[in-house]
Amino acid sequence: MNQSNNRSVALYAAEGGVIAALYVVLTLISNAFGLANGAVQVRISEALTILPAFAPAAIPGLFVGCILSNTFTGAILPDIIFGSIATLIAAFATRALRNKSRFLLPVPPILANTIVVPLILKYAYHIDGALIYMMLTVFAGEFISCGILGMLIYPIIERIDI
Repeated sequence: MNQSNNRSVALYAAEGGVIAALYVVLTLISNAFGLANGAVQVRISEALTILPAFAPAAIPGLFVGCILSNTFTGAILPDIIFGSIATLIAAFATRALRNKSRFLLPVPPILANTIVVPLILKYAYHIDGALIYMMLTVFAGEFISCGILGMLIYPIIERIDI
């Protein structure tokens, strides 16, 4: 590898690391207020799920951030694995939508979490209740986090060269 490629790899890794760290910190803040886990989750960190539209390094950054956040907040192994995979899939989909309407960017994480998280709650945590109800509550939290908060930070991120 030449020096330019080394610099590109280092920059990519640094961007991903900063995004992962920011995701963890924001999740821990949400967790301190009781918002990071459970049927209704309003993780402030989920607003960052629009970042793959701006930087490809956000894809591994969000994935690693989700793994670490779920671990630090006491999630069980199926939650750590499948919740993080949902975030990874959503990040790739968000990246794919980057040249479409900006209002589509929060759709992949909202959908991925609306489908995956209730299944985790029901079958990994054995939470009683209707699956459709859990899907509605997760959707509500994700809509607030990704749809509203994500769209509020969009113009700020758009101005930053990441």
